[in-house]
Amino acid sequence: MSDASYRDAIFSTPLDKVARFSFDEQVVACFPDMIRRSVPGYGQILGMLSLIAKRHLRHGAHVYDLGCSLGASGLALAGALPADAFRYTGIDLSPAMAARAKQTFLDECPEHAMQVEEADIRTYEYAPSGMIILNFTLQFLPPADRDALLKRLYNTLEPGGVLILSEKTVDADERDNAWRVERYHDFKRANGYSDMEISQKRTALENVLIPDTLDALHERLSLAGFPRAMTWFQYLNFTSLIAFKEG
Repeated sequence: MSDASYRDAIFSTPLDKVARFSFDEQVVACFPDMIRRSVPGYGQILGMLSLIAKRHLRHGAHVYDLGCSLGASGLALAGALPADAFRYTGIDLSPAMAARAKQTFLDECPEHAMQVEEADIRTYEYAPSGMIILNFTLQFLPPADRDALLKRLYNTLEPGGVLILSEKTVDADERDNAWRVERYHDFKRANGYSDMEISQKRTALENVLIPDTLDALHERLSLAGFPRAMTWFQYLNFTSLIAFKEG
């Protein structure tokens, strides 16, 4: 992904009224910087995707990246796997994100079979797939819609396929949750965000990003049909799970 993005300064000035967060042109312009400074462990999660694919993805199988944003997961796979190893479809509801991801793949990995579609992942007609990536996407869907989507994705996966589910989480214990949130804000301060930026972005994400507990995520995967899932990564209140469809 081109790193010619702007520094995230969306919430750096006082706002009379903080608008709901959306993945618009303003966010697209600074998204790589926003993610790098706001999501602990994001680079490590991307780095592991190709290693997981090498272990679990059938040669030539299809990969879905749901809520692909600028295509970072696709680029991570294309950077580590040969062009004939997989076919990739990224899906994003944001026109600005989808357009930028399409151009990025054309520029940076034209030999790979990479396509991007602007669509709603809840109603998309999926084809059989060997690997599905949901990196910080489920948390933006209404909670009532999440189980139905995961069930559809379980049915989409080929036997032996895997689903990667990365999410921001909330602790059921209030004291534990408060500690993680405070350390997360420390993480953002250490990456250059001011208290005002942290506060205004938190307001913008209220009722937009609705996190589950880690236990709730495992329960959702079990209800969807996955006989086995595990938490393979956690950094403060950010986590990634892998769910296996028996082959």
